[in-house]
Amino acid sequence: MRFLLLLLLFCLPAPAAAARAPNVLVICADDHAAYVTGAYGNKQVRTPNIDRLAAGGIRFERAYCNSPVCTASRQSFFTGRYPRTIGVTQLKTALPDSEVTLAETLDRAGYATAGIGKMHFNSDLKHGFTLRIDTPEYRAWLVKQKGDGSLFREEESAKKDSRPLFQPEWRPFKDPARIWLNADALPIGQADARMEGTFFAQRAAEYLEQSRDKPFFLMVSFYEPHSPFRFPLEYRGRHQAAQFAAPVPGPEDDSQIPAVFRDLSPADKQGIAAAYYASVEYMDKNVGLVLDALERSGQAQDTIVVYLSDHGYLLGQHGRFEKHTSYEEAVRAPLVIRYPGRIGAGRVSRAFVELVDLVPTIHSLCGFPLSGPLQGRTLMPLLAGKTTKHREHVVVEYAPNEEAMIRDEYWKLVYERGVVRRSDGYDTVGPLVPDRFRLYDLHQDPAEMHNVAADPANAATLVRLRDLLIEHLGATARDVAAVPQGDALATLEYCVQARGE
Repeated sequence: MRFLLLLLLFCLPAPAAAARAPNVLVICADDHAAYVTGAYGNKQVRTPNIDRLAAGGIRFERAYCNSPVCTASRQSFFTGRYPRTIGVTQLKTALPDSEVTLAETLDRAGYATAGIGKMHFNSDLKHGFTLRIDTPEYRAWLVKQKGDGSLFREEESAKKDSRPLFQPEWRPFKDPARIWLNADALPIGQADARMEGTFFAQRAAEYLEQSRDKPFFLMVSFYEPHSPFRFPLEYRGRHQAAQFAAPVPGPEDDSQIPAVFRDLSPADKQGIAAAYYASVEYMDKNVGLVLDALERSGQAQDTIVVYLSDHGYLLGQHGRFEKHTSYEEAVRAPLVIRYPGRIGAGRVSRAFVELVDLVPTIHSLCGFPLSGPLQGRTLMPLLAGKTTKHREHVVVEYAPNEEAMIRDEYWKLVYERGVVRRSDGYDTVGPLVPDRFRLYDLHQDPAEMHNVAADPANAATLVRLRDLLIEHLGATARDVAAVPQGDALATLEYCVQARGE
């Protein structure tokens, strides 16, 4: 099956031809919301390295993940296929060996391949990476390090009360939310030089500066700024909680706020934002280490560079601190592509794109013909300036909550089956009485505060979007032939249940 997929996916050029192809560098963050980036208009956060990358290429204003959960999103954009099609819709699901990844196709084309950092494969498989470095390698390296501990002694001597100086062990859903969301904006008890993210960036820099006789594909994937929003001792105090406003939930949010967040005070919410911003800035510093190494290597002009996150993150909007939902802050992700000489500098696209479009786009830029079971669509017409549009709508699915959304230029429709309690830690505890359909007029209500699904004036819009959502969920089901025909709502419910696990 896997060999057949390889044959169907690409008729790749021989390795000799691939030797003339560009290098590919993909830098991925975890839980980085687009709106917490300087290049996306945030004046408070300091992200000079992501900003300079955007200044040298194209920034996508409306890039959407295909699932607001790490594993499903990553394996989707790494294969160019939808989560429900590849059967990876849950956090702990392993990517099947039968699926073909970007690393595998580039390896077959003669590329040197390396994956450094978080991948969420949930198995020991390398999925096409010849070199693989992750947390076990970091821990082994850390054991061998020596130092005088001066930073630790300085921190200890500065202790004036009983409050902790460092982040405790991360225990989500066991400790109160303010602890595992780092509301005190505490650093990790490590100096920058000993941090895992810095280790990954340094290993990537070493890889980039090695000489080789064939192009490379390097993916560097940081664990930041995922909670508990880690940053080193040197970043303590980068942001003060008082600098942030605590978002106020909307008039219709109360019934759907997860119980785990209800005890957070306004001060807690401000502190969580301060910690998140500091973690983003630490991650951006490591992006800079990688980009600087690429420049020193002399290969920047011949390298496609992609920066993205697996999804976004809510920082108190709608009363939530998570991504497991369909609100814009959770599903819109940063996406930047730079390729000197092929993509004009400083460009901004407002076209609707999905992260599943990444694989066919990279293969197009590398000169590979597209065929077979890819479901993403190449962004080449956008990159070449031949069009300003790509998709009429985008679709996102969060299977653990049996939830899916579709949005176009002016409207968003969210469907929740609403017959089982959430088991992902974000249950509301209240009665199961959700509105199965929520419709938002994004032109009049961009913050998604008012569900207008019940307004008779919007009936045609609801039906149009519902049917488009049904069509997508049916077409991308793992076993398409098993999707029943007939009543539209019954089909939708079946598709949401058919997770392909």
